[in-house]
Amino acid sequence: MKKSILTEREQEVFDLLVLNKSTKEIANFLGISEKTVRNHISNAIQKLGVKGRAQAVVELIKMGEITI
Repeated sequence: MKKSILTEREQEVFDLLVLNKSTKEIANFLGISEKTVRNHISNAIQKLGVKGRAQAVVELIKMGEITI
């Protein structure tokens, strides 16, 4: 199995993002703060070299990291 570009937690956050969950809903579901959710998203965006959440999701789908 290939190594994911995302950490396990970043993966969980993006799996919920593609289900159209808000930052607040993701935070509540995972039992973490909204700031932590935003940090995970921000870290993933930086790793991918994209400009925002939507672009990150598109890239991750293209890479096979997440599925819809």
